[in-house]
Amino acid sequence: MRRAEYGIDAPGVVLTFAVLGVAGLWLGATARSVRGLAIPGAVFAAEAVLMIWSSRFGKRRVVRRMLDALGLGADARVLDVGCGRGQVLIEVAKRLPEGRAVGVDLWRRSDQSGNHRRVTLENAVREGVAERVKVHDGDARRLPFDDGCFDVVVSSLVVHNIPDRAGRADAIREMARVLRPGGLLAVLDFRHTAAYADTLRAAGLAHVRRSGLWFGVFPPARIVTACKDGLAGGRG
Repeated sequence: MRRAEYGIDAPGVVLTFAVLGVAGLWLGATARSVRGLAIPGAVFAAEAVLMIWSSRFGKRRVVRRMLDALGLGADARVLDVGCGRGQVLIEVAKRLPEGRAVGVDLWRRSDQSGNHRRVTLENAVREGVAERVKVHDGDARRLPFDDGCFDVVVSSLVVHNIPDRAGRADAIREMARVLRPGGLLAVLDFRHTAAYADTLRAAGLAHVRRSGLWFGVFPPARIVTACKDGLAGGRG
């Protein structure tokens, strides 16, 4: 059986950086009048390489550390908002021998290469966790779930893709809504994390914390964590 493939985040951005990088380096090396383009070309090329490395390797390591800190119970019900091709969702499922990992996504290929629910389910089969994974079509701003039906809600490098501040706040409030009393929430992102934390506090969540920068992904990101109703996580 082939290994699971989780694609590249923001493939359009990666391609743009790669093209600009190659063009800048080539022009800087061949045309004396624009030799200075070699420096920005090298920067763009390096950013493309770092983004590919982050998607393929770095994000997995940071996500594992985030999930380790959450201490998921074996029978937990966990929601991954913006699950994409399932890298986080499947890592969650591996930790839930008696639980369920649920993913929701709009399946936009501009956010992740080859993004499709069929690919996510196929990856779950390849990783041996298909019986513990379920995926739904849905918008983070209007999650298709009842109030308080998840023990843990996670999201990785997703909410910044929502273009407006009000929409991002709606998504964060929706994550809080579907979290059960005592449940835990963790959002990994590289932009707007201070606003996420403010929204969670305004929604009444407790122990809201915003981590320092994690350089294991590119761009460097932070993790915002919170607990609903100020109670400890876990199903008891």
